[in-house]
Amino acid sequence: MKIIAIGRNYAEHAKELNNPVPTVPVIFMKPDTALLKENKPFYHPSFSEDIHHEIEIVLKISKEGKHISEKFAGSYFDEIGLGVDFTARDIQQRHKEKGLPWELAKAFDGSAPISEFVPKSKFSDIYNLNFKLDINQETKQQGNTKDLLFPFEHIIAFVSKYITLKKGDLIFTGTPQGVGKVNIGDHLEAYLENVKMLDFYVK
Repeated sequence: MKIIAIGRNYAEHAKELNNPVPTVPVIFMKPDTALLKENKPFYHPSFSEDIHHEIEIVLKISKEGKHISEKFAGSYFDEIGLGVDFTARDIQQRHKEKGLPWELAKAFDGSAPISEFVPKSKFSDIYNLNFKLDINQETKQQGNTKDLLFPFEHIIAFVSKYITLKKGDLIFTGTPQGVGKVNIGDHLEAYLENVKMLDFYVK
């Protein structure tokens, strides 16, 4: 499986990092070794002094497809979950300044904690989903899928023009504003529509 992530998919998050609001999806990838499951602790890497949290809705692809039409793209995922896109912001900034790829800042081991997945049919409207990240019982990020710049179907159609999607692939769909630094000892809890989906510590 592969992890495809969308950057700058909430306008206010793009603005908070002084990035232009994109007109097409910004894509990057993480390897399967980035996955962190079952609420296992995230071990803060020694190579960065500035690891940031980015809470995101994650889609699980349910069947193989390429060159998918946007009008049919909704049938290519049937489960959603929450994930954290941990980002070494100091490394990312250095790479951006030099016009280099982001992988060292985004793709390191354990950089993609992931929740269990739930059927999207459980929700009456997937474009009115509230989700949030609390750190040490204080809400740091709060978002709603109505604010997505690029809806889920558009993302799937866009990615599939370039990369064949396969069953089990994960798509991180972007983070709302409020990203910030995590520290050793922090307790992270993430909620989707008030249901706790993630609960783990930084060590």
